Amino acid sequence: MSDQFDVIVIGSGPGGYVCAIRAAQLGMQVACVEKRSTLGGTCLNVGCIPSKAMLQSSENFDEATHHFADHGIVLGEIKLDLARMQARKSEVVSANTKGVEFLFKKNKITWLKGTGVIKAAGVVTVDGVDYAARHIIIATGSESTPLPGVEVDEKVIVTSTGALELEKVPGHLVIIGAGVIGLELGSVWSRLGAKVTVIEYLDRITPGIDNEVAKQFERVLTKQGFKFRLGSKVTKAEKTATGVTLTVEPAKGGDAETVEADIVLLAIGRRAYTDSLGLAAVGVETDARGRVVTNGHFATNVAGIYAIGDVIAGPMLAHKAEDEGVALAEMLAGQAGHVNYGVIPGVIYTWPEVATVGKTEEELKAEGVEYAVGKFPFTANGRARAMGMTDGFVKILADKRTDKLLGAHILGADAGTLIAEIATAMEFGASSEDVARICHAHPTLSESVKEAALAVSGRALHI
Repeated sequence: MSDQFDVIVIGSGPGGYVCAIRAAQLGMQVACVEKRSTLGGTCLNVGCIPSKAMLQSSENFDEATHHFADHGIVLGEIKLDLARMQARKSEVVSANTKGVEFLFKKNKITWLKGTGVIKAAGVVTVDGVDYAARHIIIATGSESTPLPGVEVDEKVIVTSTGALELEKVPGHLVIIGAGVIGLELGSVWSRLGAKVTVIEYLDRITPGIDNEVAKQFERVLTKQGFKFRLGSKVTKAEKTATGVTLTVEPAKGGDAETVEADIVLLAIGRRAYTDSLGLAAVGVETDARGRVVTNGHFATNVAGIYAIGDVIAGPMLAHKAEDEGVALAEMLAGQAGHVNYGVIPGVIYTWPEVATVGKTEEELKAEGVEYAVGKFPFTANGRARAMGMTDGFVKILADKRTDKLLGAHILGADAGTLIAEIATAMEFGASSEDVARICHAHPTLSESVKEAALAVSGRALHI
């Protein structure tokens, strides 16, 4: 047996590395297993961070190409240097992953480089070497969900990983799946000049978010050039000399047709990544979707083995994994770690952004909860007008009897930042009246949040 630790975390994504840091802060001897040559997991290396770098760069390109003239900024010929854009993305990724490595050194966390397998309760094998730990934490994240008939090669049929590495702008990008990942990456390549078609099995985009927001979001993206084929399914993808031929059928049955694409992005969701951990051999229970089964303290059915993040039930969000990592580390230290799953925001980083927290109208109706709605459009917000970004609205849902905040849904500029105010208010059990009574700076986009809160009781001032 090699070194012994209080905690060994398998996986260095946001959940894993944050859990490791918090456990080290609490005085534990910690190791983290990571097979990549850099820390940070999918999020920092091939997910959240590189996609946001490309979203920002492509947004800048789109602004310079189509919108600067509206502000009196006249430029000469604008050219796309995709190689430089990709290089900048890599620089951003490197800065973030090196930052995590610095934090590991600062907190005296041992990086066990290699593939980790749970040999037994209390023992993790990393590339043939056994390490002992009082607590083993599974934080291996997720991977792209496959689709029968669509074979990924990360060249012409890609997941999000390959879609971030394209060496030229595709003439026609076809995205299978109208969820967060597909729409974000579709936005990148659409801004850079690609024709984008989205094929979705359901009759709506962004399943799970507020239906009213989804409908207006679809209209906004359509105006930007997206083409949607809803209620459709892809049954086959055949690579050709010039790209890919997709066979597409109506979801509810009907005649098939073909769609030609230069690049196909498969983005129908993600699944827990647990295959190589040896869970079956040690008796760790998983559910029908391959997720690790845990109790309210993140413990599995095997003593001393825990799991957090995308490998367990709940939304596959980096910040959810981080909160779980902190809570578990504090629990292991004898403290009262806690995650409020009712107040976990979600953001789609298109432009405009979509942000949501708490319940949707559809959920409240299904639960029989009586609620009041307050809405405010960005067209009536002075700062949004000055920015030239008036698409969207803020919607706030509150209990009809008590006025307690139940949820908020925003489509608009900086929605991901604006949602934090509502999340904070909900965490403290605030009412819409509480938010409405807060003095918001003028002129700011955040005034739309105040106005939506006022609108819950019919008191909006600027509509």
